[in-house]
Amino acid sequence: MAQDELFTVNPDLGPPPEADEPRDVMGGRPLGEGGGRNAVPAGSPLAVRMRPRTLGEVVGQQHLLREGAPLRRLVEGAAPASVLLYGPPGTGKTTLANLVSAATGRRFVAMSALSAGVKEVRGVIEEARRRRNYNAENTVLFIDEVHRFSKTQQDALLGAVEDRTVLLVAATTENPSFSVVAPLLSRSLVLQLRPLTDDDIVALIDRALTDERGLGGELTLTDDARAHLVRLATGDARRALTALEAAADAASATEAKTIDLAIVESTVDKAAVRYDRDGDQHYDVISAFIKSIRGSDVDAALHYLARMIEAGEDPRFLARRLVVHASEDIGMADPTALQSAVAAAHAVQFIGMPEGRLALAQATVHLATAPKSNAIVTSIDAALSDVRSGRIGTVPPHLRDGHYAGAEKLGNAKGYRHPQKVPEGVLTQQYPPDELVGRDYYEPTSRGAERTLHERVPKLRRTIRGEKPPST
Repeated sequence: MAQDELFTVNPDLGPPPEADEPRDVMGGRPLGEGGGRNAVPAGSPLAVRMRPRTLGEVVGQQHLLREGAPLRRLVEGAAPASVLLYGPPGTGKTTLANLVSAATGRRFVAMSALSAGVKEVRGVIEEARRRRNYNAENTVLFIDEVHRFSKTQQDALLGAVEDRTVLLVAATTENPSFSVVAPLLSRSLVLQLRPLTDDDIVALIDRALTDERGLGGELTLTDDARAHLVRLATGDARRALTALEAAADAASATEAKTIDLAIVESTVDKAAVRYDRDGDQHYDVISAFIKSIRGSDVDAALHYLARMIEAGEDPRFLARRLVVHASEDIGMADPTALQSAVAAAHAVQFIGMPEGRLALAQATVHLATAPKSNAIVTSIDAALSDVRSGRIGTVPPHLRDGHYAGAEKLGNAKGYRHPQKVPEGVLTQQYPPDELVGRDYYEPTSRGAERTLHERVPKLRRTIRGEKPPST
C-alpha cells in the first residue's frame, strides 16, 4: 500500500460522531470512564489504576522532568512535538504519553505494534484527519513497541507526523537509532527513560497500599515483604504493582490484614534471596563470584551469578566486572575472553533482562574455564611504577615524528629502520629511552595461548636488542 493511499481521506465519509470517547486500540476500550480522561474502571489491574494522573505523581525520570527539561515543557503544554520514548519496561512510557495528551488537550489513541497492522494504522490516521478537519480536534497517537513495526509501517507514519495530523508519542525498549527509520527519527524528540530506583519502587508500592485507587489502606506490608517486592521489580513499576496485587489478593483470600514475605513468595513463585545490594552481602557475593572465576570453579561462579541476578543486581554492573576480569585474571592466556565479556556487556545493554542472563552466563562460563594469567596486570603496573618514579627519558631521535617542517633539521626520524622491510619482520633497533634499555615488563606464563608468547617474547627481545641466544 502506498503512503499516499494510507493517508487519503475518503470523501464519502462524513464528520466524526459527536462526543466519541478516545479509545485504546490495544484493548478496544475507552481510556476514560464517565467522560473523565484519567478515570479507569475499578476492576482494572492495580498498575493501571495507579497510573499517575498528574506530573506531580510521576516517580523517577527526574532528568527529563526537571524545570526546563524538554519532556516537562511538553507535558506542561509547550509547543507540541512528536516524541520517541526509549527505555526499559515499566518506566512510565505509557503514563507520559497520557500526560502529554492531557496537557495538550488532544484526543488520545493507543496502539500496540504487536497487534496493529497497516489497516489499523490507516483507520486511526483517517479518523484523526477527519476530526481535525471537521471539529478542529487534534489526536495524540501512542504506539507501543514501535520497533516491532516494519520499515514500511514506520514510513507510513511520516506523512501524518510531518503535517501534524497526529502528535506521535512512540515507545520502544530498543535503541531507536537501530530500530526506528531515520526519517521518523529525525522528526521526533528522542528521550531516554531510566530504570526506576529502589526508592522509586518503594514510593510506588507505599502509594498503592494507601491510595483509594489502590488498596485503600486495607492491608499493611512487612519490611521484608516490601524489600522482596523491590528486588523482584528490578526497576519495573508494572512488575512491582502486579506482584503487590497478587499478594494482596492472596492475603484477602485468607482474611489476613498483613502481607508478609511468605505471602509474597507464594504468589510470585520465587524464593527470597538473602542478599543486600547495599550491604555486606553485596560485596561478599560479588567477591565470591570473581574469586570463583579466578579459581576456575565454573559451577560456583554460576551459583553466585544466579544469586545476584535473582536479587535484582544491576546486570550492567555484572557485565563490567566480567570485562575487568577478562584482562585481570586471563589476559593473553585466552585473548578471546575479553571479546566474550565485552560482547556480553553489549548484549545486556541491547536486549536487557531477563534474556541478558544468557549472555552473562556464557561469559561467566568462558572466563571460569579459560586458562589464567595475571601477566597483563603485573606488566602494566610495573611500567606505571617506573613512570611514576621518574624513569621516563626522552624518545630516541630515530623514533620521533619526522612529518612536520623542520623535523629533519632536528634529526627526527633519521636512521629509523622499518621492520617490515626485512623478511623476518623484526630487526635490531632501540625503542625505549636510554634509561629503560633492557627493562622487561611483560613476563608471559606458560598457560593457555600465552604458552606461545612464553617462547616467542624472549626471542623477540634478543633480536631487537641485538643479543646472542643463550648457549645450549
